[in-house]
Amino acid sequence: MRPLRSPAVATFLSFLWPGLGQWYTGRRRSAAMYAIPVLGVFLLFVLKLVGGLTAFGLELIDPSFSLTVIVLIGLLATWRLLSMVDALGMTGGGRRALRTGAAGVLAGLSLVVVVVHGVLGYYAWSFYDFGTKVFVGEPAPETTPVPASLDPSSDPVYEATPIATPATREARITILLTGVDSAPTRNHALTDTLLVLSIDPTTGQSSMVSVPRDIAQFPLWDGRTFTGKINSLMTYAANHPSAFPDGPLPSLIKELSFLIGTPIHYYAAVDLGGFERLVDAAGGVTINVDRRIADSHYDWLDGSPPGFYLNSGVQTLDGRHALAYVRSRQGAGDNDFTRAARQQQLLVAMRAKLTDPAVLPKLPEILELASGMIRTNFPPDRIQEMLNLAGGIDDGSIGHYVLKPPTYSFHPPTNTTGGTYILKINLDEVAKLSVALYGRDSRFYFEDRP
Repeated sequence: MRPLRSPAVATFLSFLWPGLGQWYTGRRRSAAMYAIPVLGVFLLFVLKLVGGLTAFGLELIDPSFSLTVIVLIGLLATWRLLSMVDALGMTGGGRRALRTGAAGVLAGLSLVVVVVHGVLGYYAWSFYDFGTKVFVGEPAPETTPVPASLDPSSDPVYEATPIATPATREARITILLTGVDSAPTRNHALTDTLLVLSIDPTTGQSSMVSVPRDIAQFPLWDGRTFTGKINSLMTYAANHPSAFPDGPLPSLIKELSFLIGTPIHYYAAVDLGGFERLVDAAGGVTINVDRRIADSHYDWLDGSPPGFYLNSGVQTLDGRHALAYVRSRQGAGDNDFTRAARQQQLLVAMRAKLTDPAVLPKLPEILELASGMIRTNFPPDRIQEMLNLAGGIDDGSIGHYVLKPPTYSFHPPTNTTGGTYILKINLDEVAKLSVALYGRDSRFYFEDRP
């Protein structure tokens, strides 16, 4: 006959680790039955955490993985509760144990288990919800989700998903980042941010190339010439489907691939309407302002008096001022090109901010906000791969380029353009840049070889 054991101690031990209470009461087989499955789950999470919390968090963005984690959290909570109840019943006290303080211990510890696992499940669900909304995959054009603040019936340019050849594991990965500016005071969405990000998994070489919105009268991939500005191409394609049967966004991606000379495999559409709230939720973003900004014409789009002013030096910006930082372009010495450079700078700064462990308690709120402002067809199962690549890249080694005058584009006299300010792209210089950045992946590579 086994000696009587303390019901409260047995319950507490199984609370600490399922099976410990059974081991305490001398039930070795039952102890192994409860402990081994939990040990397996524990080792699985340890392996996942080897790369750090940031790596684990980005892997959670994959809906299939986060859903698995949610299920495991629920099963683990249930298993711990069963082990605690079983340990209490094996103490030999039976009903006497339930009449003592052990019942209160069981109830209290059970509540702790439910709360802790509930919080963990809530975090995992936040990642799952984010992933299911942001990663749109490759559905049919008419069913592709759009940024939440855009109304497809009034602005259909994001209805179509680009059907691009996915990048292989060894090949260069190139992504188009588009900024969709849909402020409440506007009845349309502006797509003035066109930023092509590229990274070579083999060499680690990475670059950002911004295409000015005023590029116009440029050749199309099929030999035609588009006379409007490049930031109007998607809207034009949406209104002229017979001329652009691929759809608005696929047409833009195909054209940018043609102009810069390398395939663009994926896209990410960011609705700037939610950007301000996202930065605030993250606790602001720190950047180094290289020179003072004094834009007396800046429109806050919320009825506030115009004007945006920012001193040089290291600054921590809230969401409102971070948005102004990437929108302002009319200050002394500023233009679309300096704005594009600031957009690249802020993108790098936000990457550092959102991977800071200090933002962990704010993650559910951040993910909820981000899920309403980002859409991408990047495969979620490659997030870990991209993290590993990005982790090996120093921010200072990223190549930053803007296709601005006088090298990559030029401004023709306005009396030849009907009084409209435009830029015409210098394809010869862009071809040289393309070969320098993308090497053999550039369509200009063989043309420019000696």
